Amino acid sequence: MTDQKSPLHWLQRGGEMSRLIAAKDWEKTPLGPIESWPGSLLTTVSLCLASNFPINIIWGPSHVQLYNDGYRVVCGAAHPRALGDPYTVTWASAWPAIGKPFARALMGETSFLENQRMFLERNGYPEETFFTFSLSPIRDESGAVVGLFHPVTETTAAMLSQRRTRALRDIAEKAGEAKAVSEAARLAVQSLSNYRLDVPLALLYLTDGATARLAGCAGVEADSPAAPSSLPLDSAAWPFAAAAASMKTGHVQDVQTRFGEIVCGEYPEALREALVLPLPDAANGQTMGFLVLGLSTRLPLDESYASFMTMAGNAVAAALNNAHSYEEEKRRAEALAEIDRAKTAFFSNVSHEFRTPLTLMLGPLEDLLAGRGDALSPAVRTEVEVVHRNALRLLKLVNALLDFSRLEANRVEAAYEPVDLSLLTSDLASAFRASIERAGMKLTIDARPLGEQVYVDREMWEKIVLNLLSNAFKYTLQGEIEVTLKPVDSMVELSIRDTGTGISEQELPRVFQRFHRVQGATGRTHEGTGIGLALVQELVRLHGGTVRVQSVVGAGSTFTVSIPRGNAHLPQAKTEAAPAAARAHAFVEETMRWNEPANLPATLHKASGKQRILVADDNADMRDYVSRLLAGEYEVTAVSDGKQAFDHARSSRPDLLLSDIMMPVMDGIELLTAIRGDASLKTLPVVLLSARAGEEAKASGIESGADDYLTKPFSAKELLARVRTQLHMSQVRQAAIEQEVRAAALVRVIQARDEFLSIASHELKTPLTSLKMQLQLTQKSIKPEQDLAPPPARLAKVFDLSIRQVQRLSKLVEELLDVSRMHGGRMTYQVEPVELVGLVTETVERFADQLEAARCPIQLYAPEPILMSCDRFRVEQVLSNLLTNALKYGAGMPIRISVSPIPSGARIEVADEGMGIAPEKHGRIFDRFERAISHHSISGLGLGLFIARQIVEAHGGSIGLRSEVGKGSTFTVLLPLEPPASAMAPIQEERLLQ
Repeated sequence: MTDQKSPLHWLQRGGEMSRLIAAKDWEKTPLGPIESWPGSLLTTVSLCLASNFPINIIWGPSHVQLYNDGYRVVCGAAHPRALGDPYTVTWASAWPAIGKPFARALMGETSFLENQRMFLERNGYPEETFFTFSLSPIRDESGAVVGLFHPVTETTAAMLSQRRTRALRDIAEKAGEAKAVSEAARLAVQSLSNYRLDVPLALLYLTDGATARLAGCAGVEADSPAAPSSLPLDSAAWPFAAAAASMKTGHVQDVQTRFGEIVCGEYPEALREALVLPLPDAANGQTMGFLVLGLSTRLPLDESYASFMTMAGNAVAAALNNAHSYEEEKRRAEALAEIDRAKTAFFSNVSHEFRTPLTLMLGPLEDLLAGRGDALSPAVRTEVEVVHRNALRLLKLVNALLDFSRLEANRVEAAYEPVDLSLLTSDLASAFRASIERAGMKLTIDARPLGEQVYVDREMWEKIVLNLLSNAFKYTLQGEIEVTLKPVDSMVELSIRDTGTGISEQELPRVFQRFHRVQGATGRTHEGTGIGLALVQELVRLHGGTVRVQSVVGAGSTFTVSIPRGNAHLPQAKTEAAPAAARAHAFVEETMRWNEPANLPATLHKASGKQRILVADDNADMRDYVSRLLAGEYEVTAVSDGKQAFDHARSSRPDLLLSDIMMPVMDGIELLTAIRGDASLKTLPVVLLSARAGEEAKASGIESGADDYLTKPFSAKELLARVRTQLHMSQVRQAAIEQEVRAAALVRVIQARDEFLSIASHELKTPLTSLKMQLQLTQKSIKPEQDLAPPPARLAKVFDLSIRQVQRLSKLVEELLDVSRMHGGRMTYQVEPVELVGLVTETVERFADQLEAARCPIQLYAPEPILMSCDRFRVEQVLSNLLTNALKYGAGMPIRISVSPIPSGARIEVADEGMGIAPEKHGRIFDRFERAISHHSISGLGLGLFIARQIVEAHGGSIGLRSEVGKGSTFTVLLPLEPPASAMAPIQEERLLQ
């Protein structure tokens, strides 16, 4: 064989297989020694060994194999045993796939198979493989078939990759579109179950942090040993805890030991191995679940198989995260929808609840002013006019808020009609002429006839014009206001130009945003909700038009409204005309008060020697009332903004400053900062007035440097007491240093997070305070002296009615503010020892008049005193709300109240024999704006029970309901003797003083 002239010398120049063939003892095989091989075999073997392509030569009746280096890889662990062995023996496991092609080739017919799946026992187990190959007959000189030429290409990797790619795509397409986590889990496992050749077992568990719960399984039954419905993470069943801790795939190689024989998938062999993949939560990086994937018994766990399993886990995690995100978005959307529904319910109720008492006030007041009934003295008429003016202002504010809410909820039904827009606009603008000219300015109206009628909603157009004119007058202190209406191409343009303060360039993009007010703008007043221009924009949009603004700081602004002519751009118009709104009176009435001079009449300035008080408030009625109230004891000077107050204080230091917070030019906080920064004024006592209620608002005012903080509405008695106290304290602490603060001011500052509620609170409570105080003052002024006859009965009745309605409105506003504090997490509780039975008894006594008027006998059962810790004021509020509810729905029926001890707590029951509550209402009766019955004659916003539940739960207790229609209701309150630590807070000195 070493002889270069030997016919077998080519075996020495080949690769490994050449050396193995040369070294093999062929005498022990059916082929015999190499030297005896026929030339055709030698030639074929030579060609095979020289090729880089995997080739197997099958020779002779015994089908002996000779193959090259490429085919050696195909043989796997069967090499080198397969060399010289019969082909039918080595590849017996693949015979179902290759037997027929082999037989045809022996018959002289070439066979070609592409990507043929077969199971090869080449590595000690039947392995799933794919091959593309041919079997071609080899003939001798006589033409007889003496062997087979068998080139082979293994395509296992490519075929498995295609199959696994389809699996990943199916998971993404099906589970990835799921809208719920449970649905995503089900679809993911369903997709995996379609690929049992790679994934004979699939279990999907979701976890809540300590327990894993089965969300889907394939290959085994749910609740079987390998697939329990739930198990702790540290269970020995599957290594979930380890996977969660490492966030890495766990390899379980003893499945049979753990669970016994599990035959699943496409093969009869029992499952031996599985992988546990942690599924990360994209939101927080924690584990949201686990995917258990069984490994095929006929595939090696190579790099590509492990990579597929990892990608399958990632695909499932992505589908679950997508579904979770969708659920979160859906929950947020549902929460927003619920808020919107609550808002709609609130505005529906508040429309009735605010307008009803205002109507009851305005009607009799207008009768008195019109001279119908008893004659009024000049002094009384003046007082009644103030009450009427503030009631109109409150109605205007309520209407503006309701209008905007209806626009937001798409609940506005416009009634478009053809109108003479020039005449309508001129009439509306002319209503402002007296106010504008009284302020020393000029009003120009250029609204020439358009030659055609324009389709508008009359009431909406009135709001557009009145809001724009009111805004122009508010921010124009001198010069002129010009109103122009003209046709421009296919549009009609309304322009309102003023020579006012103007708007800075950076503020212009936000000028139409709801509740936005231009910072630092100098106007006639700081009052307003900041929704007028936003309302204008929405109303113009409903007409298919646009509104824009041009402005230069110091030179004025021009607002331009453009609406299309005709009606083709509008929804199907209604032919009936909308009722005239007659709102101009309320707008003009308010602007007239902006012209009122800030300085007081001389009669209010008393002789020297009295202590001097400086009052700063931009609301003329409030300014006048407070000044008249104080003038009896003090020398009073009143101004309309913070800058005037600061200038006056520097020129003539008062003994006390009483200042509103929300004012134009310089607000109360800015005024306070300026005073504390002035060496001559830093010790001046300052009392702030504001409609922003709550402990956090008081704390904010005091932390800003105020000596006291008074929340509107307040009583005359309370104001005088606060003023006297501060003046006395000022005399005592004249030598104190600048940094001294009251020792009991322990309240921390929490910024109000809802701008709308802050503004609405101020704007609603200011006129309420004016109304309440003015009514008290007027009632006092008409009280008969000893020598005078009693006042006319009608007049007394009007004032009694008005005071009741103001008190009702105040209660409504306080309820809304309580809800606001609760919603924002700003409700605070001051816990102290309380004897509960005495508290209940006192509360019932305060309701004596109401119980008598409603003909409701009260039965109180309280066997023994109960000492507990709670917020006395808030628990009393709960009792009051429950009693009010019982009176409302059980008039004329007895009411039973029982107080009894329970382990570590107390039970309070309030029962009535009224109309009862329908079963479908039981679950919602404690919701905001929910009322027991839907009937317009039942007053209230539906907040009392909601507030009661919040207070009770804040104390660590619970409140429940038992009720049957027609048989009354029983509310049960359970309170612990000691509330949770979260409700604990020291009792503030201010609460004790009150």
